[in-house]
Amino acid sequence: MSATPQNNSDNQEIDLSILTNKINDFYEGILSWIFSWIQFVKRNMIYLIGLFVLGCGLGVYLDVNNNSYKHQIIVSPNFGSVNYMYAKIDLLSSKLNESDTVFLKSIGIKNPKKIGQIKIEPVVDIYGLVNNNTAIAGSATNTQNFELLKLLAEDGDLKKVITEDLTNKQYANHIIDINTNGIISDEEVTDPILKYLNQNDYFEKFRKAEVENLHIKMKKNEELNVELDDLISKLSLALNNNTKNNNLVYYNENTPLTGLLEKKVNLVNELAGDKLKLLNLDVIIKKTSSVLNIKNSKGTNGKMKLILPLLFLSLFVLVSLIISFYKKQATKFLK
Repeated sequence: MSATPQNNSDNQEIDLSILTNKINDFYEGILSWIFSWIQFVKRNMIYLIGLFVLGCGLGVYLDVNNNSYKHQIIVSPNFGSVNYMYAKIDLLSSKLNESDTVFLKSIGIKNPKKIGQIKIEPVVDIYGLVNNNTAIAGSATNTQNFELLKLLAEDGDLKKVITEDLTNKQYANHIIDINTNGIISDEEVTDPILKYLNQNDYFEKFRKAEVENLHIKMKKNEELNVELDDLISKLSLALNNNTKNNNLVYYNENTPLTGLLEKKVNLVNELAGDKLKLLNLDVIIKKTSSVLNIKNSKGTNGKMKLILPLLFLSLFVLVSLIISFYKKQATKFLK
């Protein structure tokens, strides 16, 4: 009976001894690894400092001479020309990838080699889309737009729906992003691109017809506005005469004058809206704003003074480890 407790005690002492030895070995291994790295740094101090200084110097030089710029043009396509616009930008992008300088110069771009990339994406404005403030929505109502988004999002995430291709092309404004090697001006790049986008016979005929119809509508509304002023004036005069003649007049919101005044307000608002529409109908693809020559800081741009020193030191350490490993293996095999 007494042998069993004794054996358990001995086993526990052995287990604790093994665990203690493993902890000591692990601790000694860490200290040995730290000591080895200290010795490595001491042996190669000159090389490490030299590579660090070289990397910093070369990185600063590359950052200073970094001529990568980005440019943004915000445009609004009219007359349902959004798909046409995207196709044109895709064509320009393919011509850039093919280095087709002949084509790019033929559309007016003076120095095509400066352009690195061109792409287009929508300005996501879900509130504008639902509120029917887009050039594409036409006569659709706010409720229809909202119900359409709800329907599209039934089987998925609404956030995903508002950024997918089907929805992207329904927004009013879109951004054309251009990357160049060096500073540019509107005359060099952006103006030729916009001129190229607006060269389309079909949409140009559509634009002229739309402008003509809008002028006719505005003229008729202006004539109607004059007639309304005359009617309101006559009705107001009649009401004043009745008041002077002590005739009892019941004035409420259902009187003819109230209806004419409401019609007048609606007509004035419609005329104001049509005048604003005309400002955007002078071209097929309307440029609303542009920002040029923004220093490109994405990716490695402007960060080479940090990247190169780390890269050089990492490569030196890696090569040193490979050489050390090779020497150890060679010693084993040569014995």
